[in-house]
Amino acid sequence: MSQKHLQINQSFEELRMMTQDTENDLRKLQHNQEYFIIQYQESLRIQAQLSSLSTLPPADRLLREPALQTKRATVEAWLTREANTLQKYRLDLAEKHQKTLQLLHKQQTIILDDELIQWKRRQQLSGNGGPPEGGLDVVQSWCEKLAETNWQNRQQIRRAEHLRQQLPIPGPIEELLTDLNKQITDIISALVTSTFIIEKQPPQVLKTQTKFAATVRLLVGGKLNVHMNPPQVKATIISEQQAKALLKKENTRNDSSGEILNNNCVMEYHQATGTLSAHFRNMSLKRIKRSDRRGAESVTEEKFTILFESQFSVGGNELMFQVKTLSLPVVVIVHGSQDNNATATVLWDNAFAEPGRVPFSVPDKVLWPQLCEALNMKFKAEVQSTRGLSEENLVFLAQKAFSSSSINPEEYRSLTMTWSQFNRESLPGRNFTFWQWFDGVMELTKKHLKPHWNDGAILGFVNKQQAQDMLMSKPNGTFLLRFSDSEIGGITIAWVAENPNKAGERLVWNLMPYTTKDFSIRSLADRISDLNHLLFLYPDRPKDEVFSKYYTPPLSKAVDGYVKPQIKQVVPEFATASSDSASGNQTYMDHASSPAVSHSHTYGMYPPSADSMLDGDGDFDLDDTMDVARHVEELLRRPMESQWIGHTQS
Repeated sequence: MSQKHLQINQSFEELRMMTQDTENDLRKLQHNQEYFIIQYQESLRIQAQLSSLSTLPPADRLLREPALQTKRATVEAWLTREANTLQKYRLDLAEKHQKTLQLLHKQQTIILDDELIQWKRRQQLSGNGGPPEGGLDVVQSWCEKLAETNWQNRQQIRRAEHLRQQLPIPGPIEELLTDLNKQITDIISALVTSTFIIEKQPPQVLKTQTKFAATVRLLVGGKLNVHMNPPQVKATIISEQQAKALLKKENTRNDSSGEILNNNCVMEYHQATGTLSAHFRNMSLKRIKRSDRRGAESVTEEKFTILFESQFSVGGNELMFQVKTLSLPVVVIVHGSQDNNATATVLWDNAFAEPGRVPFSVPDKVLWPQLCEALNMKFKAEVQSTRGLSEENLVFLAQKAFSSSSINPEEYRSLTMTWSQFNRESLPGRNFTFWQWFDGVMELTKKHLKPHWNDGAILGFVNKQQAQDMLMSKPNGTFLLRFSDSEIGGITIAWVAENPNKAGERLVWNLMPYTTKDFSIRSLADRISDLNHLLFLYPDRPKDEVFSKYYTPPLSKAVDGYVKPQIKQVVPEFATASSDSASGNQTYMDHASSPAVSHSHTYGMYPPSADSMLDGDGDFDLDDTMDVARHVEELLRRPMESQWIGHTQS
């Protein structure tokens, strides 16, 4: 347990003892006041007896009156002393309550403004791939102790007020009790409104007409018996401007910026866990109303928020609360193609939002190391890898971001990157932004390259010139894998080999980049296996040692008389290096290679002497494919001649 948590628990013990002390004092005050009232009634009885003496004969009156007068004087003197004592008791009790409320307020501030805010910050960073925010059980237990202590002190103050009304004694106590009652009510109100939180945030990139979920929770609901009359929670989507007006307590006239289906939910109490929460399981954003955009702002930069609100009473309708809480900012999209840019807006907001900000202001520029931290967090989460971005990787990204050639990381530490540089302005000579390129790398790695990245087989963040410099000092057949500079979500193989057109000259060759589309046809490991001229993964690891565990097992023998066709990759200039290419009856996926200066890119799916079966967009032509399948089937139905036996068994 941390030192801070120990201090919180110690403060709760101190509050418990202080509350018990004031409870004892209150009982003593009540006992003394009740005895005072009895004596006061006695004084009234004596006064009545003295008054009745006037009806007696003078002799009897003279006989009895002195004793009654003495008794009255004694009782009145006692009453005067006891009234002063009661007043002192009341003032002392009020002073003790004042000290209790000061410690309560301090303790509540630590829990709500430190611990709960930190939990919310962790929740926000988890949206960028940070560690999970953790459970709320500890925070809820603290909030429940606060609720219990607050309520006990409120009841004590109300009982003290009742005793004052029962026996009014002139003095400052009335004003003191009024002030104490206001203080404790404010403390309870702050506790209830601050502990109405969103346990599970709605998705921050929110697509219309798509089901989504969220969970809101009242951390003190069980302790204050709110569940005895379960409140209903309503969800509404509002704009950034409406959120600002709401926090300024301006009249928003219940405006919304869209229509959410299934946006009402009753809070449920779970006895086993003691939680009171509302689970919105089937919400859907039916429509969105966008505001007028500012300058170059695009729709994927516009932020909204989901407003959750409810009302309920505590203490048998003694106090009525209206509670509201805002979700993290959401970006609304209508098509999957907008997801990339919307994610950039969310990442920047989650990473650089400051506590207590005006919705949803973020800095326009941040220090490069801050952005590196956010990118690394996002990359590791998306790729689900413990291998993050190294300092060399971050230098490469800085070179790309700032169009610099420096390899010294210190030169970038004081540089700032603006939002426009991040995802509004295209990189020099490209038609995509820095973020779009980085996001493409993450998507490709997540979907197809995760094991190879985790194995350290992919250098990735290396430019073409660096790759050439690294490979030229290595033996022929050495290769490395780097992310494409020119294509979003592409990875290329660079290798060193002899120039087939000029004896004795060595060149670094770069294969045209592979994309998700290519890997959906044949995996990276299998493609590397196909290319027999690739021998060593940089710097000197035999390729089979690195990739063989990911190779697709060899095809099984013919089933039901059918031979399954096989797709393989060849590089024409290096085809002689492949033993498989010796057979003229194989089917290949051709992926043309080139030296670093060339970028020819041809795909061909072909049998011997056949036309390409890919259309102009690089997709399979179904009719041609079926023609080949029918041709193979027809051949297999014929009697097998010796020339086919050898081929089918190879």
